[in-house]
Amino acid sequence: MSTQRSATLTTADDLLRRPGDGYRYELVRGELRQMTPSGYAHGVVVANLTGPLERHVRAHSLGQICGAETGFRIGRSPDTVRAPDIAFVRRARQGAEPLSEGFFEGAPDLAVEVLSPSDTVYEVEEKVTDWLTAGCSLVWVVSPKRRSVSLHRAGAPVVVLRDTDTLDGGDVVPGFTLRVAQIFEW
Repeated sequence: MSTQRSATLTTADDLLRRPGDGYRYELVRGELRQMTPSGYAHGVVVANLTGPLERHVRAHSLGQICGAETGFRIGRSPDTVRAPDIAFVRRARQGAEPLSEGFFEGAPDLAVEVLSPSDTVYEVEEKVTDWLTAGCSLVWVVSPKRRSVSLHRAGAPVVVLRDTDTLDGGDVVPGFTLRVAQIFEW
């Protein structure tokens, strides 16, 4: 991941209007961060988790699942726009208006970050902290290499699940369960 530094800070509106150049970006405290394209294993893991999560959320009218390109504005002055690999927003937070063309204002209720070989420990910890500080109720950090899922909640110890465990949505995505091993099926 690289950071493009400039004399002036970039805003969320600047990012939204930025012409496409084939890369994804996040905006962290006013600075653009270019996101490295994901590898094959990363994409398979995201799909393996998105499918069951989407089916459950839709079947129970719980809210909306968003994909990796979705930006959430979680900070202002300077602006921060993050884009998790998977996000869930509860129906009660969506509002009655049609879906916005811009970034969602605030954090999702669930943010899922699937680790890539290029991710550093610092970058992952920074993302988790940003999500929780912005009001995200639950962050899942999925490690394809370790075949594990770490559950992060503000003020609570991290819980690590392995292949033989079952992931559940708790009070954030009620009723959702999935064997961790299924996330890593090839």
